[in-house]
Amino acid sequence: MALNTMRPAATRPHQHVRPVARRRMPRLKTVVIAAAAYVIAFIFLFPYLVMLLTSLRAQDSLRDVTFWPKEWVWSNLANFWSSGLAGNLWVTLKVAGGSTVLVLLVALPAAYYSARHDFRGRTAFLILVLITQMFQPTAMLVGIYREFYQFGLVDSVWSLILVNAGFNLAFAVWILNAYFASIPRELEEAAFIDGNGRFGALFRITLPLAMPGVITALIFTFIAAWNEFVVALTLTTTPENQPLTVALNSFIGQYQVDWQNLFAGSVIATIPVIILFALIERKVVGGLTAGSIK
Repeated sequence: MALNTMRPAATRPHQHVRPVARRRMPRLKTVVIAAAAYVIAFIFLFPYLVMLLTSLRAQDSLRDVTFWPKEWVWSNLANFWSSGLAGNLWVTLKVAGGSTVLVLLVALPAAYYSARHDFRGRTAFLILVLITQMFQPTAMLVGIYREFYQFGLVDSVWSLILVNAGFNLAFAVWILNAYFASIPRELEEAAFIDGNGRFGALFRITLPLAMPGVITALIFTFIAAWNEFVVALTLTTTPENQPLTVALNSFIGQYQVDWQNLFAGSVIATIPVIILFALIERKVVGGLTAGSIK
């Protein structure tokens, strides 16, 4: 009897042909939103591009109608350091850094206590904090100057640190209060059961979870102190004690403006803030949405 060497149809090897998945075309709404985002980003970035290109132009080509410089003068950026403004940049770093540290030292306990305790006058306290945010520094310049003059702090870095910290404290308290309130109290109670005290639960549990809010308060305070101009112009008279925002006015004369060096200094002044914001941008987004979901 001859053996049947043919395999059943079910066991015959056959090649599986996978259907090629078609790429879904992006929706029109997505394309429109992306295009609008790029346009808005270009509108915001275009002045910085013009500032950078102007800082690299020669003195005799500032009035050229061409967008790109005919000659790239990189020495304009180097002139920033030879003009003595590096010391003013260091003053700005001290003012912005000192103001940020002082704000966090005061805002953290105030925001934590107001978020965790329903004390009498809590609502009034938070409303008062919000009201102080509405005052403009220019409306209180005379009073600020007289107060620091009586304490002998005029033309001092400490006066700028105190003023910038005072004007940014309310925003930090509100941001941190909302973030502390969004953290469940049960987490701290579990830490108490594990043997941690109030400070142990705060530093081991609450603060790490509230770090996006802390970084948000940090970056906004730092940027506000970095860009402050009016109070610094009023309280500082010695060129060595002036922050960079005020010192850049030395390029503006009565009859002529040294535009290329002015823009070169402005470009260098924006670099530290851009780097800082780029490093912690994700944390800032998380902190701004604090308290929206409980």
